[in-house]
Order: sequence, then structure tokens, then C-alpha cells
Amino acid sequence: MKQLLSRPVVSWAFYDWANSAFATTVMAGFFPIFFKQYWSAGADVTVSTFRLGLANSIASLTIAILAPVLGAIADASARKKNFLGFFACLGILMTAGLFLIGQGDWPFAILLYVGASLGFLGGNVFYDSLIHSVSREEDLDRVSALGFALGYLGGGLLFAFNVTLTLKPEWFGLADAAEAVRWSFLTVAVWWALFAIPLFRYVKEPPALAPSQVNAIRGGFRQLRQTFAQIRQMRVTALFLCAYWLYIDGVDTIVVMAVDYGLSLGFAPESLIVALLITQFVGFPAALVFGHIGARLGAKTGIYIAILVYVAVTVWGAYLHSEQQFYVLAAVLGLVQGGIQSLSRSLYARIIPPDQAAEFFGFYGLLGKFAAIIGPALVGTVSYLSGSPRIAILSIAVLFIAGGLLLTRVDVEEGRRNALLASKPLSGRGPSPESLKV
Repeated sequence: MKQLLSRPVVSWAFYDWANSAFATTVMAGFFPIFFKQYWSAGADVTVSTFRLGLANSIASLTIAILAPVLGAIADASARKKNFLGFFACLGILMTAGLFLIGQGDWPFAILLYVGASLGFLGGNVFYDSLIHSVSREEDLDRVSALGFALGYLGGGLLFAFNVTLTLKPEWFGLADAAEAVRWSFLTVAVWWALFAIPLFRYVKEPPALAPSQVNAIRGGFRQLRQTFAQIRQMRVTALFLCAYWLYIDGVDTIVVMAVDYGLSLGFAPESLIVALLITQFVGFPAALVFGHIGARLGAKTGIYIAILVYVAVTVWGAYLHSEQQFYVLAAVLGLVQGGIQSLSRSLYARIIPPDQAAEFFGFYGLLGKFAAIIGPALVGTVSYLSGSPRIAILSIAVLFIAGGLLLTRVDVEEGRRNALLASKPLSGRGPSPESLKV
């Protein structure tokens, strides 16, 4: 417990507290509603759904292309925190800019939303890779879970404040709910900037593999080519990435399209906001519980549990008929959403070379973001062509099932041994135990 609550670990985890405000208030909460009712006012609901799905896909595709290259350069130059700072600043500024977009200006709203999403998604590649800088291997499950738990709590607290801001704008001297939503985007930017500070102050990086910026760039591209070859040879890592790509497709699609789905079914925006709050506050303790499940029973076992719940939720979601059912569904999602994300991150961290963490997490992010390209675009397109969002939602269950079946072929111990053999620190030897200590 002392190790888990050390300053570097808590400082690292607080970045999740910081940027989860964007995931909750903007990405999952207010942006889909505000985009459909304010920025796309007068457009058909299927058209606005298509636009939102396309925006999420554009942001994900851009990060999918850039992340492995940036990760390779960051590993070679020990500049993970610099890259994280760049993407965080991009996300913060673009989020704040949403305050300025007027009614009906959906192209500008999309542009800033894509930029903010790039900041959020790109920063997560380098944030995830820094887990090796703060955690020993035996603590990876709990440290990863702590980050997601704080993310749910922090994101939920700010979201709750912003919900109050929009429901009672007169309490804050605001004209109406529309003005309150615009101010909520500013609160996210400030929250993100403020709580990102501890990571940059207290988390240290391992030494650089390249002595200069030019050599870092050259070394990064060279390392990228080598890692492509490594992943092809590291069978366990490759299998896990394929399994992760399949099941995280469903997870990401549900996250970014759930509110839009509820609106398409005719549920009140206020009810959907309440459902999101339920997910956030259930997710806080649930993520910690999954961390203990991973530490005691293994990360794979925890992921299997979450996948089974997701399959049931996806099928059930296609037959929703009341807002009360949506509340129950939100609570069930809160039980497993943080768990499947945190245990996937900690399992993957065990089966990659620690000295190439940013680059390997770039590939991890690449597959996750390619999943986020396919999922939202699929839901949006099928909804547009069929006129029924219920038909589109059923396809997600297939991805969870396929991902779970492929995960059965992942041997974590074999992957861990291969990762240690593939590690190439400055000394030319495998990583020492001290290299994983805080």
C-alpha cells in the first residue's frame, strides 16, 4: 500500500483524474447532446449521428498513424513527458475553444473537437507508457487500476458540477443552459491543465537512448522498423494486440456513441446525463476492485469477466425501451468499463520490453484507435442506412466474443519472458530489478 500511494505513483495517476474530465464532460456527455441540438440544429438525427461518428473516426485515424512513430522517437530521446505535454496543451486549448463556437456552426465545432480528441488520445499513448517509470511489475495491476479509478472519480466530480451548472444556470449568473454548457468546456480545460501538473513535477523518466534530438529522430524511425519486426516475432504480444483490437472496439464505440444512441431512442438529455454520472461513480470503486482481481486471479481472468458482461449489455441495449432500463445499464457498464481498460493496460505492460514502452504503447494505441475508427463509423453508417440504431448496436457483441476467444491463446508468462529477452537497455543486458523501482 505504501508503494501504491508513493508520490510518483499518485502523481502519474492524477493525470487520469485530469484528462478524464474531457472524456466525461465533453466526449461522452455534453458534446454529443450539444452537437445534435445546438451546433447541428435543424439537421436530421441520422445526419448528426453520421457527422459525430465521422469526427471520432478522423481523430482516431490520425492518432493511429502518428502514435507508433512518436512513441519510437520518445523512447529514443526519453521525451515522453515532452510529447505528453504537447498533446495535453493541444487538447486543453481546443477544448477551451469550444466555448467560442456559435449555434449552427457544426463544421467549426467538429474541427475543434477533432483537435481536442487528438490531444486527449495522443497524450494517453505517452501517459500509459510512463507506467514503467513509477511501478514495479508486481504492482502494475493495482497502479493501472488506481489511474482509472481516479479518472472515474475526478471526471465524475467535475461532470456533476457541470450538470448542476446546466440545470441551474441562474445560480451561477448565466443566461441559460446553452451558455452553461459552453462554460463547462472551459472548466474542463482548466481542470485538465491544473491536475496534470503533478505528473510533470514528480514522475521521472529513464535515461535517453540517443544523445541528441537529431539522433533521437533517426533512432526513433530505426527503432520503429525494428519493433514492427519484433512484434511479428513476439507471438504472445501480437496475439494480445489482435484480441485487444477486437474487444476494445466495442468498449470505445459504446463510450463515444452511448449518449447519441439514447437520444436516437427518444430519451431525455437530462436522463442520459444522469446515466453517465451513474457510470462514473460506480466505475471508481469498481476499477479498484478489478485491480485486486488482476493481482489475485490474473489480468486475463478479470478481462474475461468484463467481456462476458459487455456481451450481455450489448444485446440488452438493443432492446431498451425505458430510461429506467438505461440507468441500470449504465450502472452495469460502470462495473466493468474501468476494469477492462486498466487490466488490458497492465497485462500489456507485462509482455513488452520496458525500455521500448512508449513505442509499444504506440502500437497498443494504434490498434485501439483503429478500433475506434471502425466502431463509431459502423454504428453511424448502419444507423443512417437502416434508419434503426438498434440494428447497428447488435454488431458490437460479435467483436467482444471474437476478442475473448483470441485472448484464450495469450500465454502471459511466455510473453513476459520474451519481453525481458527483447529488452535492450544501455548496458546491453536485460532490465535489472532496480530499473522498475520508484
